Amino acid sequence: MAQTTLGPADLVAPLFVKEGLEEMTAVSSMPGVYQHTIESLRKAANKAVGAGVGGLLLFGIPSVKDGSGSQADADEGIVNVALRALRSDLGDSTVLIADLCLCEYTDHGHCGLLRPDGVVDNDASLTRYAAVAAAQAEAGAHVIAPSGMMDGQVAAIRSALDAVGRVDLPVLAYTAKYASAFYGPFRDAAEGAPQFGDRAGYQMDPANSDEALREVAQDLAEGADAIIVKPALPYLDIVSRVAGAVDVPVAGYQVSGEYAMIEAAAERGWVDRDRAILETVTAIRRAGADIVITYWAAELARRLLSS
Repeated sequence: MAQTTLGPADLVAPLFVKEGLEEMTAVSSMPGVYQHTIESLRKAANKAVGAGVGGLLLFGIPSVKDGSGSQADADEGIVNVALRALRSDLGDSTVLIADLCLCEYTDHGHCGLLRPDGVVDNDASLTRYAAVAAAQAEAGAHVIAPSGMMDGQVAAIRSALDAVGRVDLPVLAYTAKYASAFYGPFRDAAEGAPQFGDRAGYQMDPANSDEALREVAQDLAEGADAIIVKPALPYLDIVSRVAGAVDVPVAGYQVSGEYAMIEAAAERGWVDRDRAILETVTAIRRAGADIVITYWAAELARRLLSS
């Protein structure tokens, strides 16, 4: 009689690939999560797909960073190399989602280009986003997922994809992305922490709710095909409001801090790890998310298949 169902295909697994690694490296703040080499990424991706996860969300860490994030759209940039490898291995048996942002690729760690005064230049950043989207499409991404929270990013990316003949490629927009304290471990994993200031100027204020609906309306008007609410657990009210207001798929991103809290508490015997994982992911689905992006995706998918 359960009102909420959860299956492997509802889950998306984020994966990190780093240029120049000789072997995969554990992320200290996220037990069980790794920075991958191309080869270890291929193995992890195959295992996740074998467990039935619905998609893979790919983040890259280049060996060289600069002010423009040039490696984000370079033909031999780490994400584009990884996309080609995974597309070769997996074909269309899963959905390859390319995260599109500049924070991992810039030497300053912000999500866009900077003006001389150190403020993010929104419109100049859109030109870079358009170029990155075209490169990711060429490399084999099934879905482009812009996460930088620049105004107009969906329109710029949609236009760029259409211009290269990829009218079929959907945009999964990070629409309601809050300036959250729960991103710390991710910044370890992706090596993309800002070198000065913070991202509150372009991410959303945690105190705001109606703003999320305005962001959703803007992204949908610009051509977004699906949207993400991030983080998920502290913003289940936002997931619910957004899901009730739109007729496109909604994803809830269970972020690194949410993952790390449960892993740390479970290590100390304070919570039942397996029950906590299942309960929190189910709660995100119950709030209205069609998709849950979670670092437990592959593990949880295997559990669901065996239960």
